[in-house]
Amino acid sequence: MNKKIVELLSFIKSSKYREKIIVFIADETKIPSEIAKGIRLSYTHTSKHLNALKKKKIVTCLNENAKRGRLYQLTKLGKEILAILKK
Repeated sequence: MNKKIVELLSFIKSSKYREKIIVFIADETKIPSEIAKGIRLSYTHTSKHLNALKKKKIVTCLNENAKRGRLYQLTKLGKEILAILKK
């Protein structure tokens, strides 16, 4: 496993909510309110974690310019990390 993957795994595992988010959006795109409700976390905290995951290129926002209804999905890197977490 390369150093970048190890660092990202550590980043995700250091917060149970980051891990919950990537598992929750594994198979389909979701908006933040769906994610917040699905993992039982406040909308504000969900947005904070989504932004952190986006900065690390684990998730991507498909419609960044939208004021409401932003869609998030895993990137290729995010899917790779999820596969490692599921082992």
